[in-house]
Amino acid sequence: MLRDGGNAADAALAAAAVLCVTEPMMTGVGGDAFAIVYTRDGRVDGLDAAGPAPANASPEAPVAWDGPRSVTVPGAVAGWAALAERHSRFALDRHLRDAVDHAERGFEVQPYCARYWQHAPKLPEGYAPAPGAGDWVQLPELGATLQAIADHGPDAVYRGRIAQAIVEASWLELEDLASYQARWVEPLRRRYRAVDVYEMPPPTQGIAALEALADLEGMEPTLTNQVECVRRALGRALAGGDTVYLCAVDDDGMAVSFIQSLFGAFGAGITAPGTGVALQNRGACFKVNGVVEPGGRPFHTIIPGLLLHRDGSLLGPFGVMGGFLQAQAHVQLVSALVDDGLDPQDALDRPRFRVDGDRVALEPGLSDRAGEIPNAYVDSDVVGFGGGQAILVGEYGELRAGSDRRKDGYAAFAS
Repeated sequence: MLRDGGNAADAALAAAAVLCVTEPMMTGVGGDAFAIVYTRDGRVDGLDAAGPAPANASPEAPVAWDGPRSVTVPGAVAGWAALAERHSRFALDRHLRDAVDHAERGFEVQPYCARYWQHAPKLPEGYAPAPGAGDWVQLPELGATLQAIADHGPDAVYRGRIAQAIVEASWLELEDLASYQARWVEPLRRRYRAVDVYEMPPPTQGIAALEALADLEGMEPTLTNQVECVRRALGRALAGGDTVYLCAVDDDGMAVSFIQSLFGAFGAGITAPGTGVALQNRGACFKVNGVVEPGGRPFHTIIPGLLLHRDGSLLGPFGVMGGFLQAQAHVQLVSALVDDGLDPQDALDRPRFRVDGDRVALEPGLSDRAGEIPNAYVDSDVVGFGGGQAILVGEYGELRAGSDRRKDGYAAFAS
């Protein structure tokens, strides 16, 4: 997209659409999205494309982890359209061209993608059996849905045949879909050392990352202090969360930090019949409040991040996937970049910790530090420590990028 004359928003949208095909257990048309955009004139925009529960949902209904009653309105496609309208050079149909091609002609399944696919608790119709690494997969129904969005815009999802299929598969009603709109919001900002850190406001957990960084600023950024600051910032949490994160920076200085998710692997475990659309189970996060809120939105784990210098110039976009890990991983990544001056790849590769209630999980690279932290244990499964991407802009405009070794990822430069 960049080589074809697009900007960072065009690149992010095209990549987001392709990931809906190539990592369908993580993200898709049936999920939500958030983005932080740094514009060429130095403005910071926040895109909130998270959907609500049904307006007519019963507040007495038990919170469901999966199935029809866990589904909330999918906001991603409305978010794509909003981002394209405000910030991109190309129209939405151009952004979806490669995604349609991959869905119709097929794609090679990557190793971590195959693992997540194989370990999903329930494979919805159209996604079974789970492929292995290197297998070639085609998703023609999803390709047809993406082409309909390219032809007709977001109305293809929120009205008409696809909307009816979503209603048939879930507890949503047609009016829930037809009335949905993505919204532009002001991101939260907090200074940390010599930078400004931007996160998304509620319903995301971005505020938890900023609260932890606020505590850490008054301390030495040691492992023990980071753990303690994260402990204090975190509220009640659920396990799980399957997400994709991506970021882009263009020659004009625009940056996009973008994140999409179905929450659980293949979300609710159901597809809208005949569409290939796996529906998210974001309604499971009403568990944080204890009750379903009719027409309200649940807590959201997914958070894009952005760093600016104190003069307002761009340092770079960043993000870490991993459900409720994300806020605490943001703290660790920002500290690695700002306190220790690491480049993006080294900062992403640094071993992480994860606060799990009263216990603290450590990656094997931190095993020799376990004695410093109460109730610490070593977890050898890197999947539980997320995966991220980051791009930093250097003093002379040079770009440095990194993609987490814990995931199937890619850092590249267009020339």
